[in-house]
Amino acid sequence: MAEYGEWNRKGATLSHVTAEAEYGVSESFIVKGIKTGKLEYQDGSVWGNPYLRILRSQLEKYIIEEHGEAYLVKVKSQAELGRIKKEISELKKRLKALEERKVHIEEALEK
Repeated sequence: MAEYGEWNRKGATLSHVTAEAEYGVSESFIVKGIKTGKLEYQDGSVWGNPYLRILRSQLEKYIIEEHGEAYLVKVKSQAELGRIKKEISELKKRLKALEERKVHIEEALEK
């Protein structure tokens, strides 16, 4: 069972679509976990599109049971690496724009 207030805690829940992207599990894996009682869920809908809302902590425990802890660590590390690469790319673009702005300001000051 979920802890008191866990469904309302920020980052404690995720949709089945996000779970597929972050943890590399399929929708059938999640449904199997629900049917066996390992995962609690809530139904949700965005713009008429239904989704399953599940608890991150329960999903991680279920993944460890089914695939092992090494799999979970690997998948979480890959996801974090992807986020870091994306942030580095965004920072490089921002730095380039700032350097261009700096050049324009310096040129304006020299006149």
